[in-house]
Amino acid sequence: METTATAPYHSNQKLVIHLIRHAHGLHNLESERHRDPLKRIQYADPELSPLGWQQVREQRKDLSASGLLERIELVVTSPLTRTLQTSVGIFGSPLKDENTVGNGYQNGIKTPIFNHPPIIASELCRERLSKGRSRGTISQCRSRFPQVDFSLIEREDDILWEADERESNESVAAKGIKFIKWLLARKEKEIAVVSHGVFLQQTLIALKNEFDSSIEKEFLTPFGNCEIRSLKFFRESVVRLGQDYKKN
Repeated sequence: METTATAPYHSNQKLVIHLIRHAHGLHNLESERHRDPLKRIQYADPELSPLGWQQVREQRKDLSASGLLERIELVVTSPLTRTLQTSVGIFGSPLKDENTVGNGYQNGIKTPIFNHPPIIASELCRERLSKGRSRGTISQCRSRFPQVDFSLIEREDDILWEADERESNESVAAKGIKFIKWLLARKEKEIAVVSHGVFLQQTLIALKNEFDSSIEKEFLTPFGNCEIRSLKFFRESVVRLGQDYKKN
């Protein structure tokens, strides 16, 4: 379900950002089966579960019916497998089957159903950093997801995940604000972001605490799998985030 929070940034040029959590993953399934963390299977870079692929199909259908798929000018995704699968599954070329992202073909025939937006990967919107959670090499990612542009990621190997401790909420929030500033500096007017629950929630909390106290508490609750929440920004003052912004 799409919810909208409007941030009063005193400009006539709007930017709409649609925040999307990845669909249900194998690690989510394992967490549901085993409440005891010691019994859970550890996934370094988990893929979507069968339920996740169902959520992707349903979300793609709903967004197509609503017209949102045609309005999105850019998709920015975390470079982890579950977010890449969600991004391409919803916004890319048609799916071959429930477990495979196709490259523009369905039943052996090339059938693009709309002029899908460019999809780019960014480390700025990936999940909370913690030991044991890593992405594949960029070469592997490019091979598996040819529809995604990985040019923003300079490192072939993942060096971010080796931290001994989990990244703090404060660090995630700071990364989220930096990411929002980057989006606001872009030319597109409607952007979809496919990321992770902790990152998305902490980014919204930071926006409320630092810049827009009018955002309702209900908007800050944890994201469900494949859930979409939308924000409207008025661009000019937000680009400088905090310098010109007037708190309520």
